[in-house]
Amino acid sequence: MELRHIRYFLAVAEEQNFTRAAKRMGIGQPPLSQQIRDLETEIGAPLFRRHPHGASLTPAGSAFMAEVQPILAATIRAKEAALRAYRGEEGSLALGFTASAAFNPVVTTMVRAFRRRWPGVLLSLGELNTMRLLQDIREEKLDAIFIRPGEDELDGLLLKRFADEPMLIALPTEHRLAKHETLRLVELAKEPFVLYPPALGLSLHHEIVSACRRCGFEPIAAQAAPQIVSVINLVAAELGVSIVPASATQIKVKGVVYRPIEGIAPVAKLGLATRRSGHSAAIENFLRLAPKC
Repeated sequence: MELRHIRYFLAVAEEQNFTRAAKRMGIGQPPLSQQIRDLETEIGAPLFRRHPHGASLTPAGSAFMAEVQPILAATIRAKEAALRAYRGEEGSLALGFTASAAFNPVVTTMVRAFRRRWPGVLLSLGELNTMRLLQDIREEKLDAIFIRPGEDELDGLLLKRFADEPMLIALPTEHRLAKHETLRLVELAKEPFVLYPPALGLSLHHEIVSACRRCGFEPIAAQAAPQIVSVINLVAAELGVSIVPASATQIKVKGVVYRPIEGIAPVAKLGLATRRSGHSAAIENFLRLAPKC
């Protein structure tokens, strides 16, 4: 017994007429009649009473119909589910991001757009440091990650780069330099810094230190902080100054002011990394939402 036999049987049962059922199914009446006879032979019981102007179900046909209707309905649902998964309308998408990347409008815009356009996809989000993000995506625990890329190549991964983000100087409100509207990096040469550990922030630490060196000094690393929120809170506690992505100004902490940088200045890089192969339709759909840079 094949699925087409069930479709033909249900068409005749619903139309109560072989000719109309054949027209509905797009085949000739003789082939349809033969398919029903083959089905009856396989079952071993007549399913229809044939009349001069139609057909009606036998008791065997009624019992058969009660069982096969849910089968056909389930088959249709299964086909639709398969197509939704193929188009990326169902399934799951696991995204990771660093703490500082989460404040970049590219991240929030892409996630919001994806949720609105593909609400049937289970979207999970996780905040981790860069090293853990790279480990998890390579182990296929994550599908895509927003990271601050460094200079090294990301083995086995594809990286979609976004526009560089300017960085600002974060100062305690009562700091002597806070009265200036803008500052040059060299003015921080003798200031203690609150910095991201180099092992956790591949790009931000390197960018800040490199910019300071280009200005002729080595930043004094007084305090390490693994998260952007921690950095800003430690600045507010007057443990030092720092340099943060401009989007971090969304973090409202009393006791901190932000100042633009004149001249040589670091930038905060941002990228979306995925594996080179094995992309699901959901991942492809998410990538299509990336802004063109």
